[in-house]
Amino acid sequence: MSLQDGGTPDPHDAGRPAEPAPGTARRGRPRSEAAEQAIFDAAAGLLAEGVPLADLSVERIARTAGVGKATIYRRWAGKEELLVDLVRSVEPPEPVLPGTSVRDDLVALLESLRRRGLAKRSSAVLHHVFAQMQGYPKLWDAYHHSVIEPRRRMSLDVVRRGMEQGEIREDLDVEFVNDLLTGPLLLRTVIRPGATLEPGLAERVVDAVMEGLRPRA
Repeated sequence: MSLQDGGTPDPHDAGRPAEPAPGTARRGRPRSEAAEQAIFDAAAGLLAEGVPLADLSVERIARTAGVGKATIYRRWAGKEELLVDLVRSVEPPEPVLPGTSVRDDLVALLESLRRRGLAKRSSAVLHHVFAQMQGYPKLWDAYHHSVIEPRRRMSLDVVRRGMEQGEIREDLDVEFVNDLLTGPLLLRTVIRPGATLEPGLAERVVDAVMEGLRPRA
């Protein structure tokens, strides 16, 4: 049984096996949904209060959540992993590609970007994290590796499939084509955060870009 800061037994850990050391792999270990939600709520509440990421320590999150630090370390190796999972819990879910056509899959991917942009504008958690993330390299690297890169690979795979099936010109670089498609959404969510993200934007971007990507006769 883990102990809370100050030596009080952690109620979320009743009946659990002994805590592993910080950073120990947690594969296969049981999870307490109540404890995890309390940790997420504590971290989100501190961020909403304006606590800087640099001051958002595991100890402070644990104290606010009413759990022991070891309860957090059972689930995450450190606060970077915790915050990435917190962001993912607030963001829209990963897109499900319909698979009906390359065009439809691209629309689904860009619609996911549009919804993430809207979520960043409406969520205090996402606003505070993203406003500071690039100034906190460990957190940015963790988010990029576990969230951005898998989504980028998914998009590149769809573009490659479009080239193989003759829907997209083969003489263009795959990364370049992907940039053409995602660029307008990223422009409106990062460089022009006040720009509109209206419904139907994903379809309009894909259709306009695909017009120039069709194989030449």
